Amino acid sequence: MPRKDGRRRNKATIFRARSGRSDSEPATSAFMIRSQLSSTRLYVPEALAAGTELLVSAESANYLRNSLRLVLGTEILVFNGRDGEWRARLTANSRKETRLEVLSQFRTQTRVGSLHYAFAPIKHARLDFMVQKAVEIGVGRISPVITRHTQVARVNVERMQANVIEAAQQCGILAIPEVDEPLAFAKWLAGIPADRTLVFCDEEAEPGDPLKALTAGPSGSLTLVVGPEGGFDAEERRALLDRKPVIRLSLGPRILRADTAAIAALAIVQAARGDWR
Repeated sequence: MPRKDGRRRNKATIFRARSGRSDSEPATSAFMIRSQLSSTRLYVPEALAAGTELLVSAESANYLRNSLRLVLGTEILVFNGRDGEWRARLTANSRKETRLEVLSQFRTQTRVGSLHYAFAPIKHARLDFMVQKAVEIGVGRISPVITRHTQVARVNVERMQANVIEAAQQCGILAIPEVDEPLAFAKWLAGIPADRTLVFCDEEAEPGDPLKALTAGPSGSLTLVVGPEGGFDAEERRALLDRKPVIRLSLGPRILRADTAAIAALAIVQAARGDWR
């Protein structure tokens, strides 16, 4: 729902579920996700089990009552990123309080995706979009990295987390990706586990087949890094290339905006080495 000031609100509330495959789920679950097309999904922080009663937040309650105009007895789907997805019945829906009774499990919990995504933060509207698309594509961890050419001085982690939840609600995703606090480039690079392969989107790499580079590269889980709009500086590039194992990736002959490069790179990685295969 739009705000009065015209900005799109980050809704940690509810959404009409859209068709889509969630991260790390088997293909057989696609039917279950499609069956949610007429259902409402709600993210809740509380633990979920049959018989649990949930007191809905004021923002979510307003949307249930005034936007969707749900009546008592209506069933919706709820999830928390830990206990799977559950059917729940609306048992109270007044200005004073809105409550749900958890009924039965609809889907069991899935694991978060193994692909980690690191990036230099960009301006708010494009950052919102980029984070949402990263979740939809299937990342399991989102890490903002402050580089020498990063143009955004302050990163709103709470806003990123709200966008993560929004994307998960819209797309039938059960596992909520982690969102890290921003780290300086050197500290982030030193903290990557030794058994993870770094995929470095290098704008100075000669154009070549990115799928071939990924499939022929070192095995193991992947951490993808996309630099700022001004690119990595020379020292940062050397540090990335010196870190082993690393796959140097070209995204073609054109200069891409940071958010465009992120979506292109994530799609290529998932197609070559991820759960799109």
